[in-house]
Amino acid sequence: MVVEFCQQPTRAKQNAWQQVCQRTKAIFDFFSSRRRDVRVMKLYLIRHGETVDNVAQVYAGVRDSPLTVQGVLQAERLGRYLTASERSITHIFASDLQRAVKTAEALLSAQTNDHGSAPVTVRQLPILREQDFGFYEGKSFYTRQRDSKKSGKDVHRLRHQDDPDFQDTESKDSMTTRTNAFVAEHLRPLVRRSVSEQQPIVIIVSHGIILSHLWRSILAMFSKHTVSLAPGLSVGSGGVVPLEYLGNWSNTGYLELDITYSIVNPRADLNSNDVAAVASLKSSEKADEGDSVTLPTTFKLVVRNVNGKEHLRGLKRARGVGSSQHDEGQKKIETFFKKAKTG
Repeated sequence: MVVEFCQQPTRAKQNAWQQVCQRTKAIFDFFSSRRRDVRVMKLYLIRHGETVDNVAQVYAGVRDSPLTVQGVLQAERLGRYLTASERSITHIFASDLQRAVKTAEALLSAQTNDHGSAPVTVRQLPILREQDFGFYEGKSFYTRQRDSKKSGKDVHRLRHQDDPDFQDTESKDSMTTRTNAFVAEHLRPLVRRSVSEQQPIVIIVSHGIILSHLWRSILAMFSKHTVSLAPGLSVGSGGVVPLEYLGNWSNTGYLELDITYSIVNPRADLNSNDVAAVASLKSSEKADEGDSVTLPTTFKLVVRNVNGKEHLRGLKRARGVGSSQHDEGQKKIETFFKKAKTG
């Protein structure tokens, strides 16, 4: 900080430095006393519910695997949990694969619209699809060999990547390009507008691998010193885990984020110089916006929950049919296993 640097002036200029330090500290204290962080957006990154291919343990990237009965139950549980937490969804994006779309629709169906506002619809985007597994789509997981540090799939890929019929998996760079494009085209404009709107709640329903890339693209919008974990939240185990790698997503597990904006509190005791200083600050923030990838430091990011699964407590697998494909022609899923009333 400037104040810390100012505490070590040269002896010859000590008096001058003291004056500079006092003025700097006064300015710093002025803005600190009048700034407060206001949440402007709640953001959830959610993985879809359990699918038929998840149960069968086969690779499903762009392959359109449907939800199981258990997967629908998971999605409905999450929908009710968000509604009970007074989370009124204002924007919802999803991969256009049915497992993500059906999960997103289940979240919306649990919402109540008591304010007469326009109904929210799921924005389906191919750009949010899972990694394309190429040759491995629909194939069973390859077992990792005991003496190998590589996954079974990676070992197989090295052996067969030059085969004539081999189609490689989508690269990390390709996935990052997709998630960066989503942030630039859809999320970043929402963050900008959220300062003047009423705390939008944004849901993104997608897939485990692409969500990890999306998280890193979101993280890149913020300066490092503006990102923090909520009190009591620990990430990883056995040491410090970089924020870029928060872990995996369970089915309907979610990453909960708060985006806040630091504003100046209007005070009756502001003099004309104070008002000019505030106006100058806002002007400089506007100038910083431009096309920069990083948001102004007035925006902050707080990680509230990692792989949240509170909504799944007490949920047991439906015996016999829980792992089977959900049939939309069946009764509403909550009453699927209830005995019919008699007489």
